[in-house]
Amino acid sequence: MGRRMIVVEDLHRHFGGFRAVDGASLKIGTGTITGLIGPNGAGKTTLFNVIAGRLPPTSGRVLMDGEDITGLPPHELFAKGLLRTFQIAHEFGSMTVRENLMMVPPNQSGEVLWNTWFRRGKVAAEERALRAKADEVLEFLTISHLADQKASQISGGQKKLLELGRTMMVDAKIVFLDEVGAGVNRTLLNTIGDAIVRLNKERGYTFCVIEHDMDFIARLCNPVICMAEGKKLAEGTVDEVKNDERVIEAYLGRGLKNKIKEGTA
Repeated sequence: MGRRMIVVEDLHRHFGGFRAVDGASLKIGTGTITGLIGPNGAGKTTLFNVIAGRLPPTSGRVLMDGEDITGLPPHELFAKGLLRTFQIAHEFGSMTVRENLMMVPPNQSGEVLWNTWFRRGKVAAEERALRAKADEVLEFLTISHLADQKASQISGGQKKLLELGRTMMVDAKIVFLDEVGAGVNRTLLNTIGDAIVRLNKERGYTFCVIEHDMDFIARLCNPVICMAEGKKLAEGTVDEVKNDERVIEAYLGRGLKNKIKEGTA
C-alpha cells in the first residue's frame, strides 16, 4: 500500500461494558477508495465517529499523514481536510441546494457584521466566487437543475449527492462515507459512484466507504476491510474478503454456514 493517509492503532471505544470498537488497527492508503464492510454491530460507524472526532476514544490513537489527530474536534479535522458524511443526510432544508454548498467554506467575510456594513464590496466578491464554485460542483455532480430547489424537496439520493458536493467546496483530503447507498435507487447510486471515482482519479481524494451493497463495493473499492466485533477481521480485494472463511462466519454465523455447506439451509 504506498503512503498511508490514516493509521488507526489499537483503537477502543467503550459504552459502559459494551465494547463497540475493541482494539481496531487498520491503515487507509493515500489515493485509495477503501471499503469498510461487516455485519450490523461490527463497530464500523462508531469507528468513523471516533476517527472524525465526534466521539473520543477510550484508548488507542489515530494518525493522519503521520500527525496524531486522536480526539481532535470535528472543526479542526475539517480544517485539515478530513470530512465525514452520514447515513442520513444533514441538509439545511429551508435553503436552496446552491446555498447549502455556498455556506460550507469557513471564515467567510459575510459572517462578520462589520464587513456587511463597511466592506460590502469584499463580501459581494466573495459571494460571487462561492456561487461560481457551487455551480461548478453542481455541474460536476450532474445536478445543476436542482440549484434553486429547496434542499428539503429533493430526493434521498440527491441529498447524498449534495453531501458529496459539500466536500468539494473545501480542500478535502479524505472523506469518510457512511452508507452512501442507503435508500438510494440504482440509477442515482451509479451517479454517486461515478462522482466518487472521478473525485478519486481527477482530484486525488482518498475515500473510506461503509456500505452493505457489495456490488457497489466491488465496483469502487480496493482494498476492502471487514470488521467484526469491534476490530479488523480481514483485508484484501473484494473477492479475497468475500471468500474468507472468517468473513463468511461473521456474516452468517457458524451454524448457518455449516447448514449451507451441508445443503440443509
